[in-house]
Amino acid sequence: MTINRRKMLGAGAAGLMLAGIGAVALRTRGTSPDAMTIDDVLHDPDNPVLGNPGGRLTIVEYFDYQCPFCKRDHDMLTNVVAGDGDIRLVMKDWPIFGAPSVLASQLVFGAASAGGYEAAHSALMATDARLTEDQVRQALAAGGTDTDAALAAYRAERGKWDGLLARNAAQAAALGLGGTPAFIIGTTLYSGALGEARLRAAIAEARQMS
Repeated sequence: MTINRRKMLGAGAAGLMLAGIGAVALRTRGTSPDAMTIDDVLHDPDNPVLGNPGGRLTIVEYFDYQCPFCKRDHDMLTNVVAGDGDIRLVMKDWPIFGAPSVLASQLVFGAASAGGYEAAHSALMATDARLTEDQVRQALAAGGTDTDAALAAYRAERGKWDGLLARNAAQAAALGLGGTPAFIIGTTLYSGALGEARLRAAIAEARQMS
């Protein structure tokens, strides 16, 4: 997939559609156990939300806690979202860089169970790209997360969190994502990193289309 190639997502009888390349293997809810809809992607009830949870525009980012491009632009993204005030920011964990990424997602989800999602997420996004499992724990502890408690909380709700990770991975595969980051802004898919100017333009375009 070409970096920054855009695809349009639209609801129709076939469920989730990608304009220009036809329908992907996603159908309306209830047609199969694995069916997914646009609403499933944008509004998964188990996924923590940053920004304004009631915002009229949703931005989704598929990311990995070891992805250098995700981390490089994260402060810019959250600053734009905060300044706008009407955006739901849904960070979809897609741990594709190995065991440390998986552990990072698990511990942050565990922290989320105790109301500490944003602090834990921010602590890891502020690190250098590649991490060992020990570095994941150290970064979280430095950011105020009790990693033993977070791991216990993750294990207590393992079905919920593992289910969310599985859905994120299935969506990424169905959308043909080649790596992180990838964004859905409104109903448009953007593959690859976005600078601030392109992000703001994409937000404006999404609002014009809604």
